[in-house]
Amino acid sequence: MTRGNVFGDLGFSPEQATILKFKAELYQAILKHARKYSQKQLQVILTEPQPRVSELLNGKVAKKSVDKLLFYAGRLGIEAKARFPQTNKEVIERELAAAAR
Repeated sequence: MTRGNVFGDLGFSPEQATILKFKAELYQAILKHARKYSQKQLQVILTEPQPRVSELLNGKVAKKSVDKLLFYAGRLGIEAKARFPQTNKEVIERELAAAAR
């Protein structure tokens, strides 16, 4: 059973899990809008050569930075809105307890 972030459940640190979750959600939004266009159109929209567009459409985003994905989102006219709820206070409590020892 997941605790709300599958990356955390897979053993990633809370920090890395947060980054990966954000990146995955951003990528899904980009893909949803990018699929409306041909690769040739996306080359123009994203100002990227065909190999980069192909990588994006085929899920090869591990090496893409969040900045680059936000750039793509902006080029596609996607308004990015972030939510920042504190959902894992146990991490903080664990760190504070360890520092107090």
